[in-house]
Amino acid sequence: MYSTPSELVERYSRPVPRYTSYPTAPHFHAGVDSATYASWLRHLPREATLSLYLHIPYCDRLCWFCGCHTKHTLRYEPVADYLKALYAEIDWVSQQLEGRGRVTAIHLGGGSPTLLTPEDLLALKVKLGSAFTLSPNAEISIEIDPNDLDEGRYDAMAAFGLTRASIGVQDFDPRVQKAINRQQSFGQTRAVVEAMRARGVGSVNLDLIYGLPYQTMTGLGRTISQALDLAPDRVALFGYAHVPWMKPHQKMIPEEALPNQHARYEQAVMAGQMLVEAGLEPIGFDHFARPEDSLAVAARLGRLRRNFQGYTDDAADALIGLGASAIGQLPQGYVQNITATGEYSKAALAGAGATAKGFALSATDKLRAHAIATLLCRFRLEARDLAGFGAAGKALMGEAAAIALTDADGLTEMRDGVFSVTERGRPFVRAIAARFDTYLGAGAARHSAAV
Repeated sequence: MYSTPSELVERYSRPVPRYTSYPTAPHFHAGVDSATYASWLRHLPREATLSLYLHIPYCDRLCWFCGCHTKHTLRYEPVADYLKALYAEIDWVSQQLEGRGRVTAIHLGGGSPTLLTPEDLLALKVKLGSAFTLSPNAEISIEIDPNDLDEGRYDAMAAFGLTRASIGVQDFDPRVQKAINRQQSFGQTRAVVEAMRARGVGSVNLDLIYGLPYQTMTGLGRTISQALDLAPDRVALFGYAHVPWMKPHQKMIPEEALPNQHARYEQAVMAGQMLVEAGLEPIGFDHFARPEDSLAVAARLGRLRRNFQGYTDDAADALIGLGASAIGQLPQGYVQNITATGEYSKAALAGAGATAKGFALSATDKLRAHAIATLLCRFRLEARDLAGFGAAGKALMGEAAAIALTDADGLTEMRDGVFSVTERGRPFVRAIAARFDTYLGAGAARHSAAV
């Protein structure tokens, strides 16, 4: 007899990675440096497609739930100085590429990239156009904090070529907002959505979070309903990652106000059901999209991918991370820039790259990375997915069969050579994927709850 949902939560909610990479970032090391990165860039094919991620690590207020690398500032001078370093790194990467590659996607994240002045935002687009070959139909997305915006910034984002607005919401409940230092009314959010659509932005994404302090089923349900009133094209529904040992500002959140693991599970299930009943399709374990949205189309066609931004339909051959702490992903492996903005700026302005660490992938790493990503994107794994890995791929399918054979909880099954995560197991897919992670447990890395 299978375990009850409560027993499953007890058993499978242990902390595991989110698997936006494999191996995960805690395993990156200083043996991969700027010289390594330069070599990898120079070995990209001339016709390679590129996705650019630009990190703006500044906010004019610090949200206490945030797990990003960012700094609070009420002055614009540090931001302006940082842009000089960012431009220098753009030049350095461009020099290594020597004209290789065509940019098909640009994502501005943070921090709060919307605190850039309109003039600086437009100058950044000009800089990117001079350093890289930009596809005329490149997908361009920007993470938006509604509290930063005015008409000038709306117009600048439109002129930048924005195609998808990613708006942080988290929760509309005033008590929850106060507890996480993120005051933002529904009216403010609606105004951003309307302004973006009025300027021709074709896709709006809303970020929501469950597991926040003082969050209740009733309050979260109200937030989901309000979010649906905005008719988003996509919704990202994340579980709050309480990691105060990594992000000291999270100590401002009273731990006794956080929902326990059972309440988190119930919140995630309820919110997901509400989104699906409203017509959005579930994408992986924490995204939802309208059936006509490119993310939903990619999922149906088996083209969904997973990278450091989460689930994506971005099919670029390489992800180029620009800015302090930014992570890049190339066929050879991963690179990450220096995190501290001061040290990053020194390195970038010196013109020798700003890579702090990374990871060169072995053949075994690539196999397991592909298997984990496939499982998280499709909830299934079959021999043809691993055919290019020869005997090692067959051996990994043997591991999958053993997992299903010993699964007494009905989370997985092996049928006709296909390893699948059942409906019952989908909320725990990160814990299932962790069974294929040979690095988990090595080192001192700590992770957030799996549900």
